[in-house]
Amino acid sequence: MQTILYARVSTAEQTLAHQHKQAEAAGFTIDEVVADEGVSGLTNTLRERAQGRRLFDMLRRGDVLVVRWVDRLGRNYADVCDTIREFMRRGVIVRTVINNLTFDGATADPMQQAVRDALIGFMAATAQAQAEAGKEAQKAGIEHARGREDAYRGRKPSFTRGQLEAVLSGLAEGQGVSAVAAATGLSRQAIYRIKESPAEAEAALARWAA
Repeated sequence: MQTILYARVSTAEQTLAHQHKQAEAAGFTIDEVVADEGVSGLTNTLRERAQGRRLFDMLRRGDVLVVRWVDRLGRNYADVCDTIREFMRRGVIVRTVINNLTFDGATADPMQQAVRDALIGFMAATAQAQAEAGKEAQKAGIEHARGREDAYRGRKPSFTRGQLEAVLSGLAEGQGVSAVAAATGLSRQAIYRIKESPAEAEAALARWAA
């Protein structure tokens, strides 16, 4: 049996090393790391990613698949649900670093199965909703910036696009402002400003072409 960490990194700030470090800090002993870099979880299913396909070939009954959160597997509701259930049918245990959740297909108790399946659906839906909300905020920010093309651009943002995505992701996962600030290297004040108006944060980046 082996414990495999799957990481998906889509921006410079979402580093593989960071996700590996988080997993070890949570108590996981990782035997191997499989990672896809620079790919979207919303438009690419796990099977469509080069390293994601490897997981279906290498995971065996009794293995443990570790992910930072279910959004690393994907941002599409149906794809995430199907992926986790497929691994469970194969006898693979899926565990998350955030919230320390375990999805195991071995349970035969119908109530436990119902709770487990409902949680899978909820988390998969949250991952997709979070991604779509981020895209809408980005679109709104760009439109807002276009409407002010002749205006003073204001102060240059203290955050990068990758940091903004990391902040929105952390807040959507229920992390506190202090935790998000520590993870992204931004100040608490910056996190609060982004939290209060993600569209304005996107607009600031768009005005500065960041």
